[in-house]
Amino acid sequence: MINAVITGIGGYVPEDILTNDDISKMVDTTDEWILTRVGITERRVLKGDHLGTSVMGIQAVNQLIEKTGVDPLDVEVVICATTTPDYPFPTAASIVAYNTGCVNAFTFDVQAACAGFLYALETAANYIRSGRYRKIIVVAGDKMTSITNYTDRTTCPLFGDGCGAVLIEPTTENLGIIDTLLKTDGSGLPHLQMKSGGSAYPASHESVDNHEHTVYQEGRTVFKYAVSYMADAAAEIVERNGLTNDDIDWVVPHQANLRIIDATAKRLGVPEEKVMINIQKFGNTSAGTIPLCLWEWESKLKKGDNLVLAAFGAGFTWGAIYLKWGYDGKKA
Repeated sequence: MINAVITGIGGYVPEDILTNDDISKMVDTTDEWILTRVGITERRVLKGDHLGTSVMGIQAVNQLIEKTGVDPLDVEVVICATTTPDYPFPTAASIVAYNTGCVNAFTFDVQAACAGFLYALETAANYIRSGRYRKIIVVAGDKMTSITNYTDRTTCPLFGDGCGAVLIEPTTENLGIIDTLLKTDGSGLPHLQMKSGGSAYPASHESVDNHEHTVYQEGRTVFKYAVSYMADAAAEIVERNGLTNDDIDWVVPHQANLRIIDATAKRLGVPEEKVMINIQKFGNTSAGTIPLCLWEWESKLKKGDNLVLAAFGAGFTWGAIYLKWGYDGKKA
């Protein structure tokens, strides 16, 4: 039986740092206020004219190719999970593939907001399981600062820029993406969205003046749903696979809010030392948070480790994945 396994990972975050003190000079907030409510101290910002998400994706994929030694001409599919593509069209995936030498791959973008990496990972896994494809790259991340309103004190401290990328290949071992639970609740539309720029409300002078091309979020409502749905999905995937808290080696939660991360870990009964957390230095990079965690913790991962990935995003979209890690990170 063929399954899909992650065989390598790359990542990239920009060099420029935006601290809480920097943000306090833009809006009425403080370092203490931000840190106590969301757990963020700083975030990375991709600076420079006309630099989009693909710039970070290219860096992450190039690193992945170098680390794994895969021939980019052998890559058959490139999937990019992002909410902030460089252009409405063409896809960010096509730009990343072309600029990394993956010119034989077919490409497409997946838009599932902060849950995008989970959606793209499950999609890639099913392509592998079909037996038709053997090498797929999933790249996930966002230039969230490009859609952040820096006059809105409730949302501007939350977001940063970054991308991660993973190589997915077939295996006959008991490894890889074992089980996936993905959910959607369209009633979330009014609570978390970008109001303008789509076909329903095209760009206009008024929409630009009103900051309607940036993230709009009703924080309390989104927090309530995120805490419940993300923890529930993680708990369900654990229960239906017969795992105990002792069986879980790592919890890899979406990095949106430290309180949401803590709630998910507590629901699973997993101690903090088994939870990947880097929100304090990267903020919320949307689809990029989970692969960036895997990238940072790669050296600590061992073949056969049980990982539970969980995320929640606009839509509402959310879910969890149970995977068994495919290689010893120290050897990577």
